[in-house]
Amino acid sequence: MTDTDTDTGTTSGAPAERPRQRPYAVLDGVGKEFTSARTGERETVFDDFSLTVHHGELVAVVGASGTGKTTLLHLVAGLEHPDSGRITLNDGTLADGSPGPSGTSGTDGTGPRLGVVFQQPRLLDWLSVRRNVELALTSTGLDPAGASQALADVGLAQYADRYPSVLSGGQRQRAAVARAFAVQPELVLLDEPFSALDQLTARRLRLLLQDLWTARPRTGLLVTHNPLEAAFLADRVIVLEGRPARVHAEFAIDLPRPRAPEDPRVFTHQTEILAALG
Repeated sequence: MTDTDTDTGTTSGAPAERPRQRPYAVLDGVGKEFTSARTGERETVFDDFSLTVHHGELVAVVGASGTGKTTLLHLVAGLEHPDSGRITLNDGTLADGSPGPSGTSGTDGTGPRLGVVFQQPRLLDWLSVRRNVELALTSTGLDPAGASQALADVGLAQYADRYPSVLSGGQRQRAAVARAFAVQPELVLLDEPFSALDQLTARRLRLLLQDLWTARPRTGLLVTHNPLEAAFLADRVIVLEGRPARVHAEFAIDLPRPRAPEDPRVFTHQTEILAALG
């Protein structure tokens, strides 16, 4: 099925104010190990790792496979628990490495509200697109009527009562973005959200994500293998290296929004990131 996305241009604007007066997500001295399914040996992903994401900031994390990018996202989401150190969201403890119960997990409805977009849409195929978004809203105590506007915001109003199986890949991922933003998240986590799409569709969805971010700036953490995507979308790019992972390089992307994908300044930052990746 043909994707209904339309490619719209962007224009330059004044630099947006970035409210970074205080941290939102803080990883302080975090350690994390796993047992390798292949060798049975313990492998250290993070050791005394620290990172801060400020209010209103979108931080992109790039690095080679195996450097712990997705593990980092899972730790912030509360899907994984650190072995040591502490993770706080919005000044409240999400998890720490001490024995016994940790603080708010972020997954039981009492912690900060998260919106998550995965590499695959992870929609329920037996429910309509509208019902998929309504389910996310009701699970967070919000009015399910908000699904209609969320789908309109991503250009899927006319597909709201279709089932995911009849949509194109780009449309399904738009629905996943709508679901994440519909819950009015304090923090948006993006795990390689466009890597499974063709280049043109991915470009259109990056523009869409930028539009959503510009309309209502949020705090976000983006994991990607794509340096151009990082430079185009993020306020700051972190390059991870090694095992255990460490911050090898960091780049501030001080460009106004909306940004054009073909802006030479975006390509300049992409080149810098690529050089840091080696």
